Amino acid sequence: MGGTEVKISYDDRTDLLYLRFDERKQDVENKRVTDDVVLDIGAGGKIIGIEILDASLHLDLDRLLPVRYGASKAG
Repeated sequence: MGGTEVKISYDDRTDLLYLRFDERKQDVENKRVTDDVVLDIGAGGKIIGIEILDASLHLDLDRLLPVRYGASKAG
């Protein structure tokens, strides 16, 4: 069973962490699941990405970033 590569990016100016599961350009619908978590939903209801707003309030970014495999730190 093959895995999905997850791309992680973080913008320290906006404190937004983004997990991307599908690199293809496509239209998405945004679904807010909490005040600080938004799902990007693609065709067929597939989750394309997850936005975490105010990420530094919810995650220990010093420990999480940089992630070495399939990830980047933007900013």
